[in-house]
Amino acid sequence: MRGYSFFQRASRAFNDYPHLPKILVLFTVSGGGLAAVCHTAFADAGQDDIKKKKVVVLGTGWAGTSFLKGLKDPSYSVQVVSPRNYFSFTPLLPSVTCGTVEARSIVEPIRNIVKKKNFDADFKEAECYKIDTVNKKVHCKTTQPSHLGGGIEEFTVDYDYLVIAMGARANTFNTPGVVENAHFLKEVEDAQRIRRTVIDCFERASLPSISEEERKRILHFVVVGGGPAGVEFAAELHDFVKEDLAKLYPALKQYVKITLLEAGDNILNMFDKRITAFAEEKFARDGIQLKTGSMVVKVTGRDISTKERSTGQTVIIPYGMCVWATGIGSRPVVMDFMKQIGQTNRRVLATDEWLRVEGCNEIYALGDCATINQRSVMEDIAIIFSKADKNNSGTLRVDDFKEVINDICERYPQVDLYLKKKQLKNFNALLKNSEEDAEINIEKFKTLLAQVDSQMKNLPATAQVAAQQGSYLADCFNRMKICEANPEGPMRFRGTGRHRFHPFR
Repeated sequence: MRGYSFFQRASRAFNDYPHLPKILVLFTVSGGGLAAVCHTAFADAGQDDIKKKKVVVLGTGWAGTSFLKGLKDPSYSVQVVSPRNYFSFTPLLPSVTCGTVEARSIVEPIRNIVKKKNFDADFKEAECYKIDTVNKKVHCKTTQPSHLGGGIEEFTVDYDYLVIAMGARANTFNTPGVVENAHFLKEVEDAQRIRRTVIDCFERASLPSISEEERKRILHFVVVGGGPAGVEFAAELHDFVKEDLAKLYPALKQYVKITLLEAGDNILNMFDKRITAFAEEKFARDGIQLKTGSMVVKVTGRDISTKERSTGQTVIIPYGMCVWATGIGSRPVVMDFMKQIGQTNRRVLATDEWLRVEGCNEIYALGDCATINQRSVMEDIAIIFSKADKNNSGTLRVDDFKEVINDICERYPQVDLYLKKKQLKNFNALLKNSEEDAEINIEKFKTLLAQVDSQMKNLPATAQVAAQQGSYLADCFNRMKICEANPEGPMRFRGTGRHRFHPFR
């Protein structure tokens, strides 16, 4: 009787306080009271699971891992899908090619990150091959070797929110022979393959039957692409050859040659000119041959054909190993998704300043697979003016802009860049620059801001940008409910109220 009374009281407590978490306790007793408590516990647990929003993260690179690490809200259920079950510190990949850093030192298992989360989180080693926005499903297939048996397994994952952080692939520009004969430097496996190939080149060149001309060809290392990856690899390879391999193969050091091919006029053209000048001078001192204005048109197993912009002639360059580091391109699944949502005329996925894919409210894209499509001021000039012109007078004074100045500068970051370029203290200074205390009409407003959009710039596809985007989006997800009730972002110029979050910067 005493045990039966306990279960009666427990059942009453479950019904009186439905918001409390339920605990399932198993006892070996006779009677029907236990069954009632068990059913209540299981039913409530199921309801808690239904309430959780399903977040699917595609990719375990800088963006996806940063988002996963930053996400803390237990109201989400997270599913991570990636063909790679680890995160790699990609800026150190050139060091892995030369053995300066071991591959195991730059990787972190994703499952170690997942198991530390205080909410439902799981990882599946698979590749996403299709995104179904209508049914909110992601179609995936396994990537494990076929010799494990069973063939390729396919499955689908449902989502409420989808985070696309799949990165990008090496861009070959459809150059014949690149995929078959060149090395890429995107993954840890690529770096390890390059390291083996460098050693193989030296071992083959050391054979007594190899002619001197063939030895020169084998020990000619060509890097295609003058961006950060290509420049850093060329520098690492030079140090590896001069400091390490020259001691192991002293008779071969006179045959070693490193050439960097760049289609543009300078290497590192996305950085400050002083950095470009320093790198070019350093290469000249180290004996690394730099050929600018050389566009690769074909790659075979033994030589590279380039078209020289200065002369228009085609030059044949024999080589032993070629590393292709010319830039990035979209993955096939991302390109298919772009066609599905009508972004066929773009190179990568376009998002707004809150990292939402344009036209898809529940889908976010970050990292190398996406770019922020910053709105231009001139596109919204009439709306901005009307927001400030509360009296609908058609003219405004400087004071009338007080309420929207901060929102304008936050919504359109090119305004701040333009003010700095013109050495103006603030937006008021730009308006007053026209005529002191004069009234401004829409045409004059357009004239004042006509050059602002020239300062619009796309963010570079770097690890720093991807990591910051992941942290930003995780913070937005953590404060989703708070910011829906109390929006903190800039004014909605094309609507009413304010945006939920501050835009990504």
